[in-house]
Amino acid sequence: MRIGIVCYPTFGGSGVLATELGKALADKGHSVHFITYQQPVRLNVFNTNIYYHEVRVPTYPLFDYPPYEIALASTMVDVIKNHKLDLLHVHYAIPHASAAYMAKQIIQKEGGKIPFITTLHGTDITLVGKDKTYEPVVTFSINESDAITAVSQNLREETYKSFRITKEIEVIYNFVDVKRFSKKPIDAFKKVIAPHGEKVLVHASNFRKVKRVQDVIKVFAGVRKAMPAKLLMIGDGPERSPMEVLAKELGVQDDVRFVGKQEQIEEILLVSDLFLLTSEYESFGLAALEAMAARVPVISTNAGGLPEVNIFGETGFTANVGDVETMTQQAIELLSNNELLEKLKEGAYNQAVRYDINNIVPLYEKLYSRFCTMDCAEKSLMETKQQTTDVVIR
Repeated sequence: MRIGIVCYPTFGGSGVLATELGKALADKGHSVHFITYQQPVRLNVFNTNIYYHEVRVPTYPLFDYPPYEIALASTMVDVIKNHKLDLLHVHYAIPHASAAYMAKQIIQKEGGKIPFITTLHGTDITLVGKDKTYEPVVTFSINESDAITAVSQNLREETYKSFRITKEIEVIYNFVDVKRFSKKPIDAFKKVIAPHGEKVLVHASNFRKVKRVQDVIKVFAGVRKAMPAKLLMIGDGPERSPMEVLAKELGVQDDVRFVGKQEQIEEILLVSDLFLLTSEYESFGLAALEAMAARVPVISTNAGGLPEVNIFGETGFTANVGDVETMTQQAIELLSNNELLEKLKEGAYNQAVRYDINNIVPLYEKLYSRFCTMDCAEKSLMETKQQTTDVVIR
């Protein structure tokens, strides 16, 4: 199949999943065309089946805001026509689904056909999409999708609750490449982070308010009072500077290290003992799943889709949003009991295996085949006829 993938190219969960999906599809022999405004951060390998098409947005004095959606739709049309794509898979509804609908109509006017699948990831539904400025277009473009998927049961329910969706939303969970996190930890690296054998806690996010990063710092401060420990903060965003200040106010600044955005997050997770995710809402919790793949138990809130991933007492513990005291007690109990820690490490890994990339990608392939098997056959026949005609003409 020839698949166009449209996503945000950043460190966010939707961009990470879309990129890893594209890479996996390319490894299986499909032609994958990424269409976005810059190369995705996880697109760090060379594969002859992977193509990248940059969306260029001209700037004119007339526009206060460059019309990215129009430029994206036009680029989609060019890629569809020039590379004979079989379908588009757009990740994150805004503005990708509406741009895909526009591209589909243009192709249809020219006698072609291009189905598109929309995958909902979270804040495109629970936050941005609910804004009255966007809601009518979001609802329309989702309903016009040839198929709709969500990354958790919770997100599926939230979408039906918040929008007038008239089509079936299928759940295809996020995934993780377990093999990527199965390396041996680098002892020298851990000694640099925890030179005296301290427990290593870790958090990874985009440092936005919804992540409630202040609760991570507060939980760690409580743990630090009970035992020697270090905290690694992975990522960047608007809440980073305030959190650095908070760490100083709580007297733990010497034991907290803000390491910024990291492409090789597995190297850090492999030397960690506990992952903290204190979000107000997570549609799934991909960062938690990656931690589990590295055999790191998780303490998280029970918001959104997190209980579907982080199973209480099996892969870690959960608590209500903002309940710093309970999460602190859970962390201390876990880090003080080696038998419990080892049990949850194994449980976390087993949970990650259920969501391994090799189990989830075939579900997307099966979905694609519903819309492009006939189209692929027709296109192949047309191409064969065209090649025969070309030979005769020559």
